[in-house]
Amino acid sequence: MDTTELLKKVRKIEIKTKGLSKQMFSGEYHSAFKGRGMSFSEVRAYQYGDDVRNIDWNVTARTNTPFVKIFEEERELTVMLLIDVSQSAYFGTVNQLKAGIITEISAVLSFSAIQNNDKVGVILFSDKIEMFIPPKKGRSHILRIIRELINFQPNSHGTDLSLALRYFTNVIKKRCISFVLSDFMTRGYEAPLRIASRRHDIIGVHLFDPKEQDLPNVGLIRAKDAETGELAWLDTSSPQLRAKYALWFKENYGYFKTTFSRSGTDFVSIRTDDNYVTALLNFFQKRR
Repeated sequence: MDTTELLKKVRKIEIKTKGLSKQMFSGEYHSAFKGRGMSFSEVRAYQYGDDVRNIDWNVTARTNTPFVKIFEEERELTVMLLIDVSQSAYFGTVNQLKAGIITEISAVLSFSAIQNNDKVGVILFSDKIEMFIPPKKGRSHILRIIRELINFQPNSHGTDLSLALRYFTNVIKKRCISFVLSDFMTRGYEAPLRIASRRHDIIGVHLFDPKEQDLPNVGLIRAKDAETGELAWLDTSSPQLRAKYALWFKENYGYFKTTFSRSGTDFVSIRTDDNYVTALLNFFQKRR
């Protein structure tokens, strides 16, 4: 993609997603994701009803008058986006590819974050760590993230979420909010997710195409596994094959939900033909 076309695409996504984050997501985002904790602000004279545990004994001893510590919420947060760039993300049968929707959702979350003075960082992963963008603030930083997502060419085709979670835990030491955006067509990430969730607030954003849920009856087709490159002939007119395919999707989705639930982390699932704005708003409102 040449530079002019890339900049046009970046600008188009910025206009759409920045507007959404200003009009709809800013307040919901702020309410859904509280600050890391409470930080000391000032001291004032003790008043009836104050918690005695907040008495500042040093100031009280110096002045011979009881004073209490006042705390305020630490509002500034760090948001990390763990984004699946494996080949299975480049599939879509409705309006756009899963990767395109992931890009838009990432942009909405990023603009919502910087409007609340939060930092945003990114880890792009396949079955290896493809790119790490350290957390920063500012519009130019978000536009760089969008450019990378539009034009990025991964070096590998597979998916290894466990690797991405381990890398994330090692590189980000302070507590943050992390969105994992993927189709989650992988398994074996229970332990690293559980470890990461002890330190960070993790949310799984599951994207899937309707044709991945139900295989259409279109006769004999030659299919290619996007991640392995393996070719095979499939008779989609076979009820047994379609039933087996539907069962595979159901079991894989069940694994995703069970794994996130057991680790105490939140998740939201979005079909590519659904309105992701509505799905995210509903999710934010439930976290209030």
